[in-house]
Amino acid sequence: MKSILLIGLGRFGKHIALQLNRLGHHVMAIDKDEEKVNDIMHIVTNAQIGDSTDEAFLRSLGIGNYDVCIVAISNDFQSSLETTDLLHELGAKFVVSRAERDGQAKFLLRNGADEVIYPEKQVAKWAAIRYSTDHILDYIELDDTNAIFEVPVPDSWIGMSVGQVDIRKKYHINIMAVKRNGKTDLMVTPDTVLTEECTLLVLGTYKALQKCFRI
Repeated sequence: MKSILLIGLGRFGKHIALQLNRLGHHVMAIDKDEEKVNDIMHIVTNAQIGDSTDEAFLRSLGIGNYDVCIVAISNDFQSSLETTDLLHELGAKFVVSRAERDGQAKFLLRNGADEVIYPEKQVAKWAAIRYSTDHILDYIELDDTNAIFEVPVPDSWIGMSVGQVDIRKKYHINIMAVKRNGKTDLMVTPDTVLTEECTLLVLGTYKALQKCFRI
């Protein structure tokens, strides 16, 4: 469980707050808009109305006490940049800031952000990969080279065991888990039998995954 400062309660910030609440973290939510703060009160630990570009206000929150500070301000890059810089100056342990364009990401990283999240770009990439093929049900990008894909079991593998398929040796791909009826089984062994209703969570390079599953 972590203590998280969330600044900016627009659509994106609210979704983050909802997910953090489900994960059981302590969240302090901040926004200049009283209506947005009141709307989020029931799903966060605490919330305050305030201007995150005001150094005195941020200092009063005890920035160094938070494990993560998330700047989710949208449609006001100047405020996002100033807030990020102030958090860094006030001793924030880890700052994550939202960017809407590549240029913004560079400025944020130069001015105190430890990491930058780029929702539109990240979702666009996910959607392009997910919906441009019939063979990818979901995917998680790990870096520029590797990813975890959820894929259906190829017809030629149905009834075979993981050991018989042996894609680790043939393609340098690892089967991380098998999903059946919405439930994920991480206990994959060479004896695990692949059936028509299964989907696979597989880890490998993009090139290896494309070659193996004809993505």
